Amino acid sequence: MSLAKKIESLCKRAREAAPFVAKLPTGTKNKILLETADALVARQAEIIKENTKDLKAASAKKLSPAMVDRLTLNEKRIAEMAQGLREVAALPDPVGETVKAWTRPNGLEVRRVRIPLGVIGMVYESRPNVTIDAAGLCLKSGNAIVLRGGSEALHSNVLLGKIIRDALKKNGANPDAVQVVDTPDREAMKFLVKQSRYVDLMIPRGGGALMEWMEEHSKIPVIKHDKGVCHVYVDESADFDAAERIALNGKVQRPSACNALETLLVNEKAAKDFLPRAIRRLQDAGVEVRGDDKVRKLASGVKKATEKDWSTEYLDLILAVKTVPDLEAAIRHIQKYGSLHTETIVTRDEARAREFLNRLDSSVVLWNASTRFNDGGQLGLGAEIGISTTKLHAFGPMGLEELTTTKFVVKGSGQIRE
Repeated sequence: MSLAKKIESLCKRAREAAPFVAKLPTGTKNKILLETADALVARQAEIIKENTKDLKAASAKKLSPAMVDRLTLNEKRIAEMAQGLREVAALPDPVGETVKAWTRPNGLEVRRVRIPLGVIGMVYESRPNVTIDAAGLCLKSGNAIVLRGGSEALHSNVLLGKIIRDALKKNGANPDAVQVVDTPDREAMKFLVKQSRYVDLMIPRGGGALMEWMEEHSKIPVIKHDKGVCHVYVDESADFDAAERIALNGKVQRPSACNALETLLVNEKAAKDFLPRAIRRLQDAGVEVRGDDKVRKLASGVKKATEKDWSTEYLDLILAVKTVPDLEAAIRHIQKYGSLHTETIVTRDEARAREFLNRLDSSVVLWNASTRFNDGGQLGLGAEIGISTTKLHAFGPMGLEELTTTKFVVKGSGQIRE
């Protein structure tokens, strides 16, 4: 069978399974999720063995430290994957929920009801945990899914896909509701994004090059989970201790995450007192700081920032730092260089905070909190399939509700339209 036919067949099987997974009882879906979670823990040695194959190949290819970090599975991360599935199982089932109901003057009873999207195609780089997170969320929301992870995670993804398919089959559900593209051939993606007959939505997670490629080639609607050029603006009235903690946490806790801090903007009136201490702590934590001329005069060991730095997602222990004259300049900088992902203002001034929160339309805007909170679990949505930087049809962390749409259910008593 040719690769084109193989991908078409895989998508067709997902489409055929979709109506059945859409109608699975909540209890069955939860049982599958919990059994998959238990299987992940029970088979962790096997998972780590397959992941080691991927890590060895990544080393040979000299992938970046950020990519290797995203690729790595260990006991802690496997436990986190399992816990994520348990949390999804504990969440309310959105399928069939009545969002709103009303009665028209002619007596028609109208309800707006949640239904699955159908078949979701997921294209992602490196992170094998996405295989489990995405499959679990799609199962709970009644969707079938076709997973195309990066070639660097092939061994890990194939095994993880098999584990959840086994749980589906064991519980009498069609395992074709979860499909993993099991070839490293990059041509597979070209065939996948043309399957508009069988796939309802594509969700890519990765860098700018992947997003551009999807925009150019996909025949299927796309919700982009694009790069995170995330900002923290330290206002002149900020609590400097809080600002320091927020900047350090945003950059250092997990620099390879899309919600990690990439650019620190500091009001000129705060720069002299705040920047030397903050930069020293960042450097002590291993961060390479790149700054404008004013920043470099205030702190030692700072490299000169270039125009490219302001729009770069480093995914590494590198931080761009810039001084700005006021809030207006900070907002304009973010509007010019940002990626609609996550922005934070640190200030004691409520009026300035409100202006920042109202004028910036990134998926999550925060006041006196780390950018690392742009996360489905941290915001109370449970697990997420990713963070959308596309305003239609979902924006920000995509949890269960964002993996559904709605239909209208109308009950009459013989009414006709006059």
